[in-house]
Amino acid sequence: MKTNDPSDCGERPDGWPVPLRGVTESIVATYGPNDRWNMAALGLHAPIAPDEPVTATTWGNTRTKRNFHRQNSGVIQFTDDPREFVAAAATIYEQPEPVLDASHAWVAVEATPIDQGTDGGTEWIKWELQPDVEGATVRSTVVPTINRGFGAVIDATVAASRLDVPAFETAVLLDRLEYFAETVEKCGGPTEKEAFDHLTEVSEWRSYDRK
Repeated sequence: MKTNDPSDCGERPDGWPVPLRGVTESIVATYGPNDRWNMAALGLHAPIAPDEPVTATTWGNTRTKRNFHRQNSGVIQFTDDPREFVAAAATIYEQPEPVLDASHAWVAVEATPIDQGTDGGTEWIKWELQPDVEGATVRSTVVPTINRGFGAVIDATVAASRLDVPAFETAVLLDRLEYFAETVEKCGGPTEKEAFDHLTEVSEWRSYDRK
């Protein structure tokens, strides 16, 4: 059944270099007080109606949140390299320039806080992201393929990033990570396995107690 929801059909919102649907995973570069660009994973919520903006939510006192407050801007980029997602989601990943070599497309955005609250003792802020309509860049296009290992790596970065967040149960997250580890081992290629090994190393999730 066809709907008018742009997130159902993956429409490209005005000013964005790629179609967005549901929650599209990206890497955001924000300029820090040390004159470096901080890379972080950021889920982009596609607009439900054509006149609504793309939004994203930051959790906790992250560098992305602080840099958004300082600069009200960032650079959203899209890549299919799982190693970049692990570095952005699970480490302090800073670069002298905002665009990664592995990015296929990117766009500068203005970030404006539109809502905030707390969940399980963790502060969250919802941001409206308005793209620079003349600044969207597409470097390359790829033929899409589906690899369960890649999806498992992306989901694992989310689970690992929540291990120390009081709102989430550690045992549940560890179960998820065990499942993702098995999926990557069975279905992933060399880059997915390298990415997951890095995530395991930096998050130390195997050393957590099941509380």
